[in-house]
Amino acid sequence: MNSLVQGKPYFTNINTEFNQYKYLSKDASTEVLIIGGGVTGALISHYLTENKINCMLVEKSRIGHGSTSITTALLKYDLDDNLAYLNQYTSLENCIKSYKLGVKALSDLKDIISAQGNYCDYKATDSFLFTNKTIEEKEIFQEYQHRKNTGFDIQFIDTSSNPFEFDIKAGILSKEGGAVLDPFKFTHQLLSNAEKKGAKIYENTLINKIIYKENSVEAFTEFGHKITCKYIVCATGYDISLFTHKPYGTKLVTYNIVTSPIDNFDPQLKEVIVRDNCSPYNYLRMTSDNRVILGGEDEPYEQSIFNKAMAEKKYSILTERLKSLLPSIKDDIQIDFKLCGEFISTRDNLGFIGRDGFHKNLYYCLGYGANGLIFSILGGQYLSKLLKNQDDPDMEIFNLNR
Repeated sequence: MNSLVQGKPYFTNINTEFNQYKYLSKDASTEVLIIGGGVTGALISHYLTENKINCMLVEKSRIGHGSTSITTALLKYDLDDNLAYLNQYTSLENCIKSYKLGVKALSDLKDIISAQGNYCDYKATDSFLFTNKTIEEKEIFQEYQHRKNTGFDIQFIDTSSNPFEFDIKAGILSKEGGAVLDPFKFTHQLLSNAEKKGAKIYENTLINKIIYKENSVEAFTEFGHKITCKYIVCATGYDISLFTHKPYGTKLVTYNIVTSPIDNFDPQLKEVIVRDNCSPYNYLRMTSDNRVILGGEDEPYEQSIFNKAMAEKKYSILTERLKSLLPSIKDDIQIDFKLCGEFISTRDNLGFIGRDGFHKNLYYCLGYGANGLIFSILGGQYLSKLLKNQDDPDMEIFNLNR
C-alpha cells in the first residue's frame, strides 16, 4: 500500500497505456543519480540531458505513482499565502522574486511543450485568487497593489465586475498566470524524451543504502546492486529519510475530489484556475475531459494519512463547496474520484533546492508547498547549473539552510 496516497487517484486511473521501465539487475555507474521517479525527478532528468549531463533515474515503485499521482497539477506563479502574511517569515523582496521566478517557470514549461509536443493535456490559463468575505476585501486589494506596482499583468475584480457565477467580494485575475496539465502523462513524456537523449531509467528499484566518499557516491539497491556516481540528487518528495531526518516543513494531509465529465459548465472555467482565500484554502481546475478537480481542506498529519472518518468528512465538505461554486449545475455534479495524500508546507511557502551542507556530492530538489511543479522546473534548471559549477543568485531564496 502506498503510504503517501490513499483513495482513487484520477490521473493514474485514467491513463492505462504508458511506458514501463525495467528494474536495475546489475551494478551500474553514472555521473548523476536521481532518486525519485515522479514529476520532479523527470524534470531534473530533462534539464540534465538538455545540458548533456550523464544521468540515471531510479524509482522504488512505479514511475509517477507516488505523490505525482495525486497532485492537481494546477500551476500558478503566486504562493499559498498572501504577501502580507508571508512578510512574517521572509522579505517582501523574496516573495516578489519568487512570483517572478514562477512567471518564468510557466514560460519555460510552455517552451518544453513547444519543443516536445503536447502529450500531457497542457493548457495555459489565467489564475484567479478571490474572497467572498467582506472582512478580507482589504487584504486582497493590498495584494493586488503589491503585484500591480511590481509589473504583473493583473486585474482587480469586485462584485460589480464579477464574471463568474459564484459570489466574489474581491479578487485578482492574473493574465496567463497559470497552467494545467496531466502530471502522470507529463512525467512519462519527460522521461521518454530524456531516455532518447541518453538517460537511464529504472523503476521498482529501491535504494536502501548510500555511502558518501570523497569524490564519489555509492548507492545500493535492496538486492545488493551498486550504482557508482559522482553526484546524487534527492527527488523523493515527502519521504527523504534515506538522506536526512531534518524536518524541512510541516506534514499535512490534503484532499481532492474529481467529478464525472460535465457538459453544461461555464466555458470560462476552462480558461482559468481558481483559488479562494480561505484557511484552509480550496483550489479548482478543469480537466481536458471536462471534469472539475477541487482540492484543499488540509489537515495536520497524524501518524497515518488515512483516517476514514476524517476523509469522508472532508470529501463531503469539498462536494458542498463545489456546489456553491457552480450553483447552476449543482444538481448534476457527480463525484467519480476521491483521494487524499501527504503534503508538506513551509513557513515561507518555498521549497528547498540546492547542495547539502554536509555531503558535498548530495543535492536536493524538494518542491514543498502548493507550487511543487513550478519549483521543480526551477530546480531542474538550477541543479544543471550547480553541477557545472555555475550559480544563480536568484535561487538563493530556496536555500536549504534558511
